[in-house]
Amino acid sequence: MRFQNRFQQLLPPSRSWRLRVAGFALTKALIVAAALAAFAGFAWYKLPSAPRPDAGQPSEEHASHAGDPTAFSNGVVVSVDRVERNVTISHGPLLNLGMPSMTMGFEVPDAALLEKIKAGDKVKFHAHANGGALTATNIEITN
Repeated sequence: MRFQNRFQQLLPPSRSWRLRVAGFALTKALIVAAALAAFAGFAWYKLPSAPRPDAGQPSEEHASHAGDPTAFSNGVVVSVDRVERNVTISHGPLLNLGMPSMTMGFEVPDAALLEKIKAGDKVKFHAHANGGALTATNIEITN
């Protein structure tokens, strides 16, 4: 028995051993291919979608407000800076300016408007673009 084990060690690897090694290589290749496919699928999923044909058109319910400089926007006051005459508002879409919902600061030309509001107040206001600055006018509390 001892002689047989030494003899088998001197022989080249058996065919089954080579098939096992080939099987491991195939398994590795399949794992790499699956990982690449998953990555490609995720990347494809994250690509921006094509614009809809009606994306540039305002919806019927907001059509009367689109481009209207007197349209009111709704929001919640985040902070008020009376010294700089600035108010930060978390607002819905600014339809007259074509801007989506976000939180941003507005200059307030009339300091008396800032005396009426405080952080947390629900307000409606007019938003205007004057050069590079955005201003809020006609601020009214809607609590």
